[in-house]
Amino acid sequence: MKEVRSGGAGHNAAQLDDTDQVLLGLLAADARMANKALARAAGIAPSTCLNRVRLLRERGVIRGYHADIDPEAIGRPIQAFVSVRLRAGSRSRIRELTGRLAALPGVLNVYFLAGANDFQLHVACESPSALSNFVVDNLSASQDVALTETTLIFEHVAGRAQTRHTHLG
Repeated sequence: MKEVRSGGAGHNAAQLDDTDQVLLGLLAADARMANKALARAAGIAPSTCLNRVRLLRERGVIRGYHADIDPEAIGRPIQAFVSVRLRAGSRSRIRELTGRLAALPGVLNVYFLAGANDFQLHVACESPSALSNFVVDNLSASQDVALTETTLIFEHVAGRAQTRHTHLG
């Protein structure tokens, strides 16, 4: 089951000190870093490091760890963003629809949006025809969907915020 995350978790960035920022940056770059190495890189004792990381998890700052799997390596070389606009009568079931969209095969991420479109789906498919079938069969055929727009992804380059541990702003 995929996790539904809100964009506004209510975390106060001011509650993160410099050591927390360093730990988060190191873990963003390598979530498999051993505690001892993490502590050494952050300049703190291993026991302190373990406690800080535990607290960051408990506070919801660290939401989880994952493997970044290349879709192409598992036979899904075609990636796209599919914008979805719902019919007016369907907007009362946003949570239900979010779960349904997240469960569709090939969906990597679902974003609930403000603006003209209601959702942005990040999908990975085996071929252009599989992408077309995904959109037609799962979205366009749905009575909840008013409009879709598909944009192919040529290349993905991770943003600096994912790998650096600097203060934003």
